[in-house]
Amino acid sequence: MKKSTGIRTLLLFSLGILFSPHVVRAQIAAKELDAYIQDVQKEFEVPGLALAIVKDGKVVIAKGYGVRKMGEAAKVDDQTLFGIASNTKAFTATALGLLVEEGKLEWDAPVVKYLPWFQLSDPYVTREITIRDLLVHRSGLGLGAGDLLWWPTSTYDRKEIAKRLKSIPLVRSFRSAYAYDNVLYLIAGEVIEAVGGMSWEDFMASRILAKVGMTDSKVRHSDAAGNGNIAATHASVDGKVRPIEPFTSDNTNPAGGINASARDIAKWMIVQLDSGRVAGSTRLFSPQTTVQLWQMVTPMPTFDPPPELEALRTNFNGYALGFKLSDYQGCKFVFHTGDLPGYVSKIAMIPGLKLGVAVLTNQESDEARESITYHVLDEYLPGKKTDWLGAYKKMHAQSISMNEMADNITAAKRDSTSHPSLPLASYAGTYNDQWYGDINILFENGKLVMKFGHTPSLEGELQHWQFDTFIARWKDRELRADAFITFALTPDGSIDEAKMRAVSPATDFSFDFQDLLLKPVKRPGR
Repeated sequence: MKKSTGIRTLLLFSLGILFSPHVVRAQIAAKELDAYIQDVQKEFEVPGLALAIVKDGKVVIAKGYGVRKMGEAAKVDDQTLFGIASNTKAFTATALGLLVEEGKLEWDAPVVKYLPWFQLSDPYVTREITIRDLLVHRSGLGLGAGDLLWWPTSTYDRKEIAKRLKSIPLVRSFRSAYAYDNVLYLIAGEVIEAVGGMSWEDFMASRILAKVGMTDSKVRHSDAAGNGNIAATHASVDGKVRPIEPFTSDNTNPAGGINASARDIAKWMIVQLDSGRVAGSTRLFSPQTTVQLWQMVTPMPTFDPPPELEALRTNFNGYALGFKLSDYQGCKFVFHTGDLPGYVSKIAMIPGLKLGVAVLTNQESDEARESITYHVLDEYLPGKKTDWLGAYKKMHAQSISMNEMADNITAAKRDSTSHPSLPLASYAGTYNDQWYGDINILFENGKLVMKFGHTPSLEGELQHWQFDTFIARWKDRELRADAFITFALTPDGSIDEAKMRAVSPATDFSFDFQDLLLKPVKRPGR
């Protein structure tokens, strides 16, 4: 929408029309925005980030801030690549939309029509789950179920992971509730390969990125470890922000593998906001596909925000096909976020205003991502502005305090005078979980050591906590995912089973230790 001038501007003010959600503020002030972003970077210790803003089919801003890696001089620019993590899901959904348009797929056809080998643990769900269901987190799987098959990097390949899903129990009724998953996007990638005649990676590169003009972008997690104009990954480890290793497993590229630049994401948002139009009369997809991609399928709970975030109160909330849907300041809001070790990002669009904002960062600060996104949106909307930096500063402090409180409560409940029921060596052996596989506990030099059979980085000492509970302290401290393991005994004193759960509430949900049920299968000397 063009800016109003002269008498018309005065008339608009006098009529109060500027408070309509369909009228936007003037062009964003670049210098003020730059200063704001630098304040955010300083507050949340973000070495570098990239920002893209599009409006009415044009790029307003696509630029970088800060450095690619702490301690080095190379700057982030509009072509610096960041892992966009789960923002990739919208690309996968769009790829399926292309195949639907070509008559090779149906949104509501069963997955087994295209992948006859596909199975979940419930035969009814296996028979009924559709292509659409793969994308909307309502299968009955629990939050992050099965992620340990690929996270951290495992020895399983994509097809092995897919076939192991049949052993993961469903925790709720099919289509009854929302629970975020990644593994079914892996299945969506398998559908694309089976129907599209090429791998997900090749389909994505040739049929989407190339057509949109996303010439900087890459389609594999492993590209984050390459050379060139790539943002390094950073996180707070033991209270200090520092570089960490990127996630490089390509098993779940369809759920989160794309690395993209601000320049390229700007192009992507323009195509999405223009119902699939790439340039002139050329289309990547039809308006009918936009309707499908942005139509809510799975309702999600709304929440009462804390006072600092009152502006985020929503009237509706839900998941569409690779996108989340909500409302912001009276406008339909289409968005997704992405989180990987060392990267967080957000792509947010207000279709009614043809406005899109993307924030890509090289540090795990949700607060930085959100405070920049909503600050920019507020600059284009007529409602009340919120001090997002101040609000998220408070939320960050509260989050740290709550996690510390939870850790203190856990520690206070510990009986440090208790002892294991058995000699340490008696806990050693091979244990099996039916969906993950084997996990070994070794007795070495008077200590217990846990080693996940298919995840090399999940190796660490088991330190006694209380009674028959130990803590797995992983050698790789960048995981930030120490876990309790509790052994249950049979009446004769032998080990019946063991269960695990994360020690800290701050642990990423993809460490789904709680879904493991470990049964002893081989004991030393037996």
